[in-house]
Amino acid sequence: MLNLVHLKVLAAVARNGSVTEAAKELNYSQPSVSHHLSRLEAATGVKLVQRVGRGIRLTPEGQLLANRATEIVGRVDAATNELAAQVGLQAGRVRLAANASVLSTLVPKAATTLAQAHPGLELILIDRHPVEALQMLRHGEIDIALIFQHADPQAEEEEGFRLLHIADDPIYLISRRPDDSIANHRHSAWIGGCARCQSELTNVCRREGFTPRIASLSDDMVVVQALVAAGVGVTTLPGLALQAHRRSDIHATELTSSPRHIYAVTYGDPPNPPAIAAVLAILTEAAAKETDAPRHRVFP
Repeated sequence: MLNLVHLKVLAAVARNGSVTEAAKELNYSQPSVSHHLSRLEAATGVKLVQRVGRGIRLTPEGQLLANRATEIVGRVDAATNELAAQVGLQAGRVRLAANASVLSTLVPKAATTLAQAHPGLELILIDRHPVEALQMLRHGEIDIALIFQHADPQAEEEEGFRLLHIADDPIYLISRRPDDSIANHRHSAWIGGCARCQSELTNVCRREGFTPRIASLSDDMVVVQALVAAGVGVTTLPGLALQAHRRSDIHATELTSSPRHIYAVTYGDPPNPPAIAAVLAILTEAAAKETDAPRHRVFP
């Protein structure tokens, strides 16, 4: 019979790529981690790890079991938190992953409200891009993923995720010209970001009849704005990113036809546990207040 502690150790070894780092994460000794791995191999009857130089790597069987172990351990942690939250929201933990622009604007305001309304709840925050956040959610490593989409997220809904629309975040052309337009930059150098953002940037430009020449790459909103201010190129950024950080020597022109949609995503059958439901309600309220503010005051 598989032991949950053994699975937890295997998942940690897979995450960290070494017994030493797994031991640090789990606060175990290295011999203890090795002992748990040996016991798991004995229980399964297969070799799960193998020596490679001074380190180790998982065998194909070990990687297969590690993937399942991550999901199993995550689900057990989630169930524990749900039971704790069931006791009137006096205790519990909600794990939330979001990308930088949301994590630096909407989430801190929601966290403040949550701490005031439910001081017994612990909110754990992780900076992740949407694809990574959804993967963590599927594996039970987090309870809520805040993601963005530029179109209807049918693929995510088909995979068993449940989506709650939080807000629409306008996209802005970032350049050194006031009242600028995409059409003015047919021959300009462009600054791209993550694959999803860059795909949408390409689509926006193609609607104007050209393909952007991506000359630089950065996901960092501070770096991107510095590059634009230096004349390295132009780019697009979401409104929340500009609320988190805005240079005075650049100009932001809203692209009214290209907002991105922000969703809070959960996984599993409804209803949501009370703690998760409370966080979702507060996130929705924080987003409503944020997006109701006049945008021309934010970006003069």
